[in-house]
Amino acid sequence: MIERKRETILSFPDLLRPLVNTMLAVKPRFREILDSDLDAIGDLLTRGFQHRSRDYWMRGLRHQSVRPLPPGAPRYGYLLEDNGGPVGCLLMIYSSKIIDGEIATCCNVSSWYVDPAFRNYAALFASMTQKRKEITYFNITPAVATWPILEAQGFVPYCRGLYFSMPALSRGDRGMTVETVTSSTPSVAGLPDADLEMLKRHAQYGCLALVCRTAEAVLPFIFFSLRKRRGIVPLPAMQLGYCRSIEDYVRCAGAIGRYLLPRGKPVVIIDANAPIAKLPGIYSEVRGRKYFKGPHRPRLGDLADTELAIYGL
Repeated sequence: MIERKRETILSFPDLLRPLVNTMLAVKPRFREILDSDLDAIGDLLTRGFQHRSRDYWMRGLRHQSVRPLPPGAPRYGYLLEDNGGPVGCLLMIYSSKIIDGEIATCCNVSSWYVDPAFRNYAALFASMTQKRKEITYFNITPAVATWPILEAQGFVPYCRGLYFSMPALSRGDRGMTVETVTSSTPSVAGLPDADLEMLKRHAQYGCLALVCRTAEAVLPFIFFSLRKRRGIVPLPAMQLGYCRSIEDYVRCAGAIGRYLLPRGKPVVIIDANAPIAKLPGIYSEVRGRKYFKGPHRPRLGDLADTELAIYGL
């Protein structure tokens, strides 16, 4: 009897298995966030940060969509994409700043979220988006639990605390005046155009933009309002968002304090590493730590064009 050679017959599932394995091996991809992604990014951030409304994120993204950028910088940041939709994102706010007399390209590493099923890609995602050596990256709202993670990534603290100043108690120089700048202010005598544009831009974001006029100079200031969150009444305080130097604020504190006091804001919170001489207030290191890595150490008193301005506190 002649034995027939057996033939191997592949079932339909066997035929599909290589294709399925190939599909499972496809990894999520990283790419820049585009204008067409904004609605999906708003949804992603809303489910990732449940104490923030979708309107909060969309308002900030709209502000990012029209602000000036350094050459070659991404407008919004990067996303982690799977099956055509975002499963993670990192908002990055780029700006050009003058630090120690040099023009520095800076990046505020802002809100970061990855869906739980893709958390194993989170560290790689962060490292891939923060690897340019010529850029100064900084994180100004790190949760306490993330401090060791940031330090392991090469970040170092440049601000260790907050100073709760009471400017109305400062004496100040005679003759100082304070003026409000709005988004439609055409000009301010004695103020450079670049400073005026910065103040008008921040007024558009909803910040308080002021100039303090002294006998020798016109000094720009930006303040952030403390917003009501989760039913908690905000402190009667504002955050100092910009001044040319902390010394400028100390010098003008009396005039600024007397401007803010009738508006129900007796306290101004300032980034600091120690108590500030000649300025009534209290220093604390419980909150307020801020980190950076890169060629330029950020200057205290300059939070302009960061998430605190564009998205709000």
